[in-house]
Amino acid sequence: MMSPVGGQATPTPREVYSARPASPRPARDAVSGGGGSRRKTIPLVLAGLLAGCATPHATSKDSAPDAYGVWRSRGHGWLLTVTPEGLRLHHETSAGCYVDPSPPAELKEMFGVQEPGPSADVRDFLSAPGETRYRFDRLAALPDGCDTPHVWSAVELFDVFRETFAEHYASFPQRDPDWLARLDAQRSRVTPGMDGHALSTLFADALRSLNDAHVELLAGAAASDTLTYEARPTGTFAMLEQAAVAMDRPAREVQREWMRAYRDGILQTVLRGEGHHVANQRVLWGFAAPRIAYLNLLTMGGFVAGAEGETPTLAQELAALEPVLDEALTAFAGADALILDVSNNRGGYDAVARAIAERFTDQPRRAYAKWATGAKDVPPQVFTLQPTSRPSFQGPVYVVTSDVTVSAGEVLTLALRALPNVVQVGTATRGAFSDMLVKPLPNGWTVHLSNEHYTDTKGQDSEARGLPPQRPLDVF
Repeated sequence: MMSPVGGQATPTPREVYSARPASPRPARDAVSGGGGSRRKTIPLVLAGLLAGCATPHATSKDSAPDAYGVWRSRGHGWLLTVTPEGLRLHHETSAGCYVDPSPPAELKEMFGVQEPGPSADVRDFLSAPGETRYRFDRLAALPDGCDTPHVWSAVELFDVFRETFAEHYASFPQRDPDWLARLDAQRSRVTPGMDGHALSTLFADALRSLNDAHVELLAGAAASDTLTYEARPTGTFAMLEQAAVAMDRPAREVQREWMRAYRDGILQTVLRGEGHHVANQRVLWGFAAPRIAYLNLLTMGGFVAGAEGETPTLAQELAALEPVLDEALTAFAGADALILDVSNNRGGYDAVARAIAERFTDQPRRAYAKWATGAKDVPPQVFTLQPTSRPSFQGPVYVVTSDVTVSAGEVLTLALRALPNVVQVGTATRGAFSDMLVKPLPNGWTVHLSNEHYTDTKGQDSEARGLPPQRPLDVF
């Protein structure tokens, strides 16, 4: 679903899907791998195969009476009003306050569960126990002007755009330390009556230097056009775009053809025509060699086809994926090692990433922590992998990554690297970990931005640079 709130969600899951870990499950004897002398041969097998391919107790979702009132988030720029009739949301920056267009049902999905904060006037709102927590402080009333009808001029929209990034964007030091100063220099070009096309072009030009896969501009009301900004292609995607130009063919067509060749290469070359292509064609699995298991995940969602106009829920996604993992990991019993290939993973739900990672741990392990820019006095939220009672694998695991691996695909890699039986092979991931904070602008446009920091068990943040492999190997 599309929402102005950031979570673990086009819409893509990372825009709104928060990070829900699988419920803690009692440990049991897992399907173990043998290891032994074959462990040293796995990277050689892997290289040959790739060469052949192109918490706390929470209240219920019904708002408790003591939560009624107005709440201001720490970070995120939200004002949440809780009433017996439902939820309302406003966005607040130093440049102004305005109402969010989302219906109460969508807001309830993001903020319908509450957890107590350190005092009576502090509360955490979240979509489900264990998901991303958003800390709020109680206000006496909604600030003046938030509900006052207002026609926003181009200059005022510029200021809201500027302050949204100044207050919430997390990666200026890594991506463009001088970005705000250069944007400020453009303000003199903006006039009160500047047309939408010119203003959206100015915004898009400013965003290009960030080149962040989680930064986007959707300007649907600009001069009757739908104008968008997305990060420019780099690495593998840039090579595909260059190939499209050389062949004088549409870039999307070349990408689709490359993706088909990739899947065919996995099925016919890596799995030798004996693999499985399941879960809405998002999962490929089988044996890459005798006693060498192979599992390829193309996304962290999309495992079930939703009805037209509807996005499947996280529960539906997990219900479709878990039986597939059960079957694959049961078949992998006794394998000497497992190749977990996310080299072409385009992201999705953090919760799916953790549910997958839990199939490879035999004890609770801290996976990663995260926090939002501007969330003052909010401790990092720690996510822990719990052993699963479902089929699992504790033998050697080689997780394969590339510059295509992004978002929740990177979160999976981050979580797996916390496990002693996992080695990352390939090239560095894209470097876009943060959830997408979705901010509607007052004129109906929308910007997405990265507002979070993800750190590994050593406190390292790999945003913008990606997770480097422990064993380098060219994948594409």
